[in-house]
Amino acid sequence: MEKGKQGVVVPKMIPQQQNPIELIQARFKELEAGFRGWLAKQSLPVEAAVVTATSAAQGAAIGGFMGTLTSDLSSSLPTPPPQTNPQAMASFKQAQALSGGPFVQARNFAVMTGVNAGISCVMKRLRGKEDVQSSMVAAFGSGAMFSLVSGMGGPNLAGNAVTSGLFFALVQGGLFKLGQKFSTPPAEDVFYNKTKSMLHNLGLQNYEKNFRRGLLTDSTLPLLTDSALRDVKIPPGPRLLILDHIQRDPEFKDGRKSGR
Repeated sequence: MEKGKQGVVVPKMIPQQQNPIELIQARFKELEAGFRGWLAKQSLPVEAAVVTATSAAQGAAIGGFMGTLTSDLSSSLPTPPPQTNPQAMASFKQAQALSGGPFVQARNFAVMTGVNAGISCVMKRLRGKEDVQSSMVAAFGSGAMFSLVSGMGGPNLAGNAVTSGLFFALVQGGLFKLGQKFSTPPAEDVFYNKTKSMLHNLGLQNYEKNFRRGLLTDSTLPLLTDSALRDVKIPPGPRLLILDHIQRDPEFKDGRKSGR
């Protein structure tokens, strides 16, 4: 407690310390939003390369960790003699690919996740949406590359690569449809699907409530202006990012032309 000039006792304000974990989380979200905003402005080759590299690094980390758990299993596999027939050698390589050490698993997972993410990024840019077809194409590519890199193909590399790709695509397509069935958005969200996707890609998902408050649905996106965004209390910086994204997106350009 401190005594003021007129003898009034004034409580001394003690600065409140913030949780360091919350500060780290806030900083991480800020960096992630900035990275997404930067990535959304890049050309297709640059975006695909960055997405592929980051996803491959994440996959390598996961694969390396899993490889440490299966290293004992891989070391227990007997080495086949040189005269082993091709079919038995192919089976041995398949067992090695599924139970290899940290390096082998890191390589396999890096290829699967990197190729899948890269193809998904390209398909989403070209088709303007993310659906089951794009997901299956990405899974086919990752499955085929996994078969070639891991050595599971055996003597018939091309045939086994196609087979693995088709298997991955069917599994991914089934999982995608299953996820859609059990995660059907509420009726009101149907009108904000493109809006949510756009804001998420730009790292501006915090302004989704502003769009809802102003009833700025997906159908109004090609018609957005600076004054409309200002009316729903969106700051100048995010307004510029949103309008730039709409001007560069082919789908929104077509909407603006048809609306004229």
